Amino acid sequence: MPLSFSRASTQDRDSEIKAREYAFFLLKFRLRSEAEISQRLKRKNFSDKAIESALRFLKEKKFIDDSNFTRAWINSRINKPLGIRRLREELKAKGVSEEIIDARLDEIKAGYSEEKIVRQVAEERLNKLKGIDPQVVRRRVFNYLMRRGFSCGVIMDVLKNK
Repeated sequence: MPLSFSRASTQDRDSEIKAREYAFFLLKFRLRSEAEISQRLKRKNFSDKAIESALRFLKEKKFIDDSNFTRAWINSRINKPLGIRRLREELKAKGVSEEIIDARLDEIKAGYSEEKIVRQVAEERLNKLKGIDPQVVRRRVFNYLMRRGFSCGVIMDVLKNK
């Protein structure tokens, strides 16, 4: 009996190591949230125990940290330009908690002027669409800005003045 117990624990250990290695492989390409890593490990059919062990190790060693991931994600996406609403949706989809999302978005709101960005993007889009019916142009620009995650009120205010 001890032999089968030993074999089972060796298999568990091997599975935990492979889960950890796969997580490192994923992190080699870009930062990921804890939920993303967990989902990818589940897709590879790792056991719950192996996944928990890998996640615990990665958190202890600071290889995954949802707060840092969120900050990096926002910094990389804010220059697209994207609105706060879109950033929030993307982070939720990545499994980041509301508290972390709110904290990180509050950090950037101080230096972030949605109206200024919407005005700049709208101007660029309006210039590209010259010669088309103005109502069609406004609708296209409005929809484009909504898809980018900007607030409806700001978009309407900016387009009203164009």
